[in-house]
Amino acid sequence: MLILLPPSEGKSAARKGSPVHLEDLHFPQLNEARRAVLAALKSASSADDAHAILGVGESLAADVARNLVLDVAPAAPAHDVYSGVLYDALGYAGMTPVQKRRAREHCVVVSGLWGAIAFGDPIPAYRLSMSVDLPGTGRLAGFWKKHLASPLAEHAGAGLVVDCRSSTYAAAWAPPAQQSAAVNVVQLRNGKRTVVSHFAKHTRGEFARHLLTRRGAAPETAEALLRVAREKWTAELEPAGARKPAQLTIVLD
Repeated sequence: MLILLPPSEGKSAARKGSPVHLEDLHFPQLNEARRAVLAALKSASSADDAHAILGVGESLAADVARNLVLDVAPAAPAHDVYSGVLYDALGYAGMTPVQKRRAREHCVVVSGLWGAIAFGDPIPAYRLSMSVDLPGTGRLAGFWKKHLASPLAEHAGAGLVVDCRSSTYAAAWAPPAQQSAAVNVVQLRNGKRTVVSHFAKHTRGEFARHLLTRRGAAPETAEALLRVAREKWTAELEPAGARKPAQLTIVLD
């Protein structure tokens, strides 16, 4: 089982430690592309219109400034750097040692800066969304789509891919439809289904935690994934099509 996660917009910067070394990250085939994005990000972050390029407000000036020192800033495991709603709900810090090992084995974060990294890979805090059109590389979803297919397909093998990414990050790699399931979350309001970003992120984090902490074998099919979801939630499954992965929908009251 492979659980695909998006990064978080908010990040907790490490206070001490060694800087990132690309050789320490999983998927070494991506290192050349990572260097290209790192160089383009540093150039963009030093430009007069950096905030406009990166799509952030002036209040995030400190985050943009971090992009200028990524080669010397302290790095920490990705599960400690990424914060925010989904990661709070996933609750890595509160897991048992066995559960933490499982999380590091099964979780991969798809990132606008790194392409894809394992949950325990050491990285610095940075500011860059997959939606950015970065001078020097172009729109990052399209850039990474050219690089991620082979290493992620190899990493997934024949196992089930549980896709907890938002649409922005899902655009960078489409897992094989017949072995993957996208996790959607809707909320019932006055009898109508709506998508609320906060609750969607939180529930995807809770669902990833459930997959990693529950007893029993990991699901190997979308149908088995549905049964796991129904252990805690009301859930539905739309089977995979020829090119579209299965759609697991968790319905919140």
